[in-house]
Amino acid sequence: MSDYYELTKPGITFTVLASMLIGFLMGSAGGVNFPMMFHAMLGTYLIAAGTAAHNMFLERDLDGLMKRTSRRPLPASRINPHQSFIFSMSMIGIGLLYLLFMVNLAAGLVSLATTVIYLFAYTPLKRISALNVFVGAIPGALPVVGGWAAATGTIFEHGMWILFGVIYCWQIPHVISIAWVCKNDYEHAGFKMLPKADPYGWKAVLWVLLPLAILFPTVYKLFAMDLVSWFYLGGAFLTTAFFFYFGVKFAISRDKTTAKALMFASFVYLPLIWIFIFVDWMIL
Repeated sequence: MSDYYELTKPGITFTVLASMLIGFLMGSAGGVNFPMMFHAMLGTYLIAAGTAAHNMFLERDLDGLMKRTSRRPLPASRINPHQSFIFSMSMIGIGLLYLLFMVNLAAGLVSLATTVIYLFAYTPLKRISALNVFVGAIPGALPVVGGWAAATGTIFEHGMWILFGVIYCWQIPHVISIAWVCKNDYEHAGFKMLPKADPYGWKAVLWVLLPLAILFPTVYKLFAMDLVSWFYLGGAFLTTAFFFYFGVKFAISRDKTTAKALMFASFVYLPLIWIFIFVDWMIL
């Protein structure tokens, strides 16, 4: 059971669930429908866990080539590929049907789009081009849209796409920093996570600093739309400045030490933003 649980990439799956919940709360302007929130949580968990498990199925041979992933259940032969395929596809199918029938069409379609882009665009692109970072940030940011859609039944409200922009801009320096730290491992497995023809790292610096700079007006936009208060804005700006500081340090040195510091800053950033939004939502 622990191996099947590991297949679901719990860290990523619970990050998806947290993003979905923030979207649901922000979309629930007229009051939270708690039964609907429970259904959205369960359906999202099932499809997100299944998607993560299917990604492990698709990349099982490549995972065996990297030190940090070689002990996962599939490359270590603790679960066979046929079993993992049935498990992952069952989770995806059940999760999708649950969202469609117990939540609404919009939430189901957003989750389906997340799964399709992650498995059939981002996953194969990782072996072709570093542009996968920009493509992969789309399914990484869609769960907050799915949460808002679960609460409202629509994907056409401005606020949900601002939240999408926050996660999208966060994810690019997050992934680039991990790719820099794990550069040798990724190259050995054939993953192209960093730009080509970039011996001094200047392209990587651009990819890090530009999204970090865009984060400032993006987090401000939520306040400008009167969706949050000064409490959120102060915390979000300080946290974004903290994140940007480590991006600048990486830009100056472009070494593994500063990349690792940026990586850890990215681990802290998104949870703090969600905490500020949640507390703000509680006190408004």
